[in-house]
Amino acid sequence: MERSHPSEVYELFVRHMNTPRVVVDNSATATLVQVHSARKHGVLLEAVAALSDHGVCVRKGYISSDDGRWFMDVFHVTDAAGRKVADADALLARLESSLSADALPPRTPPAAAQGAAAVAGAHTLLELVGADRPGLLSEVFAVLHDLRCGIVDARAWTHGGRVAALVFVRDEETGAPIDDAARVRRVESRLRHVLRGGARGARTVVLADAAAVNMDRRLHQLLDEDGEAGGSRAGQAEAPSTTAVEVQDWGERGYSVVTVSCRDRPKLLFDVVCTLTDLDYVVYHGTFDTDGDHAQQEFYIRRLDGRPISSAAERRRVIQCLQAAIERRASEGVRLELRITDRRGLLAYVTRVFRENSLSVTHAEINTRGDMAMNVFHVTDVAGRPADPKTIDDVIQKIGTESLRVDEERWPRLCSTEGDASRGGAGIFSLGSLVKKNLVSLGLIRSCS
Repeated sequence: MERSHPSEVYELFVRHMNTPRVVVDNSATATLVQVHSARKHGVLLEAVAALSDHGVCVRKGYISSDDGRWFMDVFHVTDAAGRKVADADALLARLESSLSADALPPRTPPAAAQGAAAVAGAHTLLELVGADRPGLLSEVFAVLHDLRCGIVDARAWTHGGRVAALVFVRDEETGAPIDDAARVRRVESRLRHVLRGGARGARTVVLADAAAVNMDRRLHQLLDEDGEAGGSRAGQAEAPSTTAVEVQDWGERGYSVVTVSCRDRPKLLFDVVCTLTDLDYVVYHGTFDTDGDHAQQEFYIRRLDGRPISSAAERRRVIQCLQAAIERRASEGVRLELRITDRRGLLAYVTRVFRENSLSVTHAEINTRGDMAMNVFHVTDVAGRPADPKTIDDVIQKIGTESLRVDEERWPRLCSTEGDASRGGAGIFSLGSLVKKNLVSLGLIRSCS
């Protein structure tokens, strides 16, 4: 019998130790997910991202560690209706795939040189950042259509007077990726002209490894790098924040304590953990809970070098970035869902109808599956106020009543479902007592008994 070399055995042992262990318990009236790991920076974010991508709502949970050597993350999740997750095996498979030792991606995929092209499968990915204005998205899609760039998938966010978008494109005639350097430069030049103005100007970048991009994470990064989270711009009043974020010191234990209190919504935990991860903080302990449509989160963090937040400027930066990350996804306006057979110039046409009816797109999510376009737009009037219902009705009549429909306040309903299974019931995971016992044993809170 052939024996393995000691170095191979050691390598397999290290690989096993570095691969998080995932347990999904679906025996009660809600689903309990546990992730045990020797923490590698980014594991918590990947776990939360996998839960978000699976479409489950994180109702409550906690994060605990022995100060960095071993971590346990517990998530109490339900489906959108507040029931336990029906496809627990698929959820387990997604988590295990996302958290495998080979699957954890770098913080930011490397960017290609200016003017070079990169593909995600059979697509090219463009990054767009610039000053927002009414009708901007319509102009972007019109330029891409004029340059024979078919749009396969796209996502656009606006916040703080800025816009960031990721757009997957391919050649409109052949369906092949756009890999000609001269053509890529022409596309970038036209888009830069459209994305004019702003303190730092607009830019377009083609990523070298587009397949590795988490679109939500990359949009957060683009807006943070653009300075959108830094407050008001020249000539623009700073809007009051609706999100309460506090950062306190716990010098005795060497932690900074971050608390977040805001309205609950899908992907809220992802947005917070994503921001802390990309600011190079490690979450050692934490709790998160929801009560109706309200969310309360608390995290004990240190920097990658093991030190807590050390200055007022650093504390202010963390607060600003967290507030911006939470509020930029809190979509404003009426939610319009478009489901229609895809065709050339569809997005240029639809967004032109929006512009001609004085509607401004605040968020957009574009998906193409086979020959079907499944798109979501959040729209306001050009001043950012709620759109006139008659205008919305005119737009629906113009585009097609069978293709375009209104779905107002869908997101808030997903995380505030009445009859939420997480509010009670036999056999449901009791978060409060377990977390309190855990934090008392770690010396993070005092026992009152």
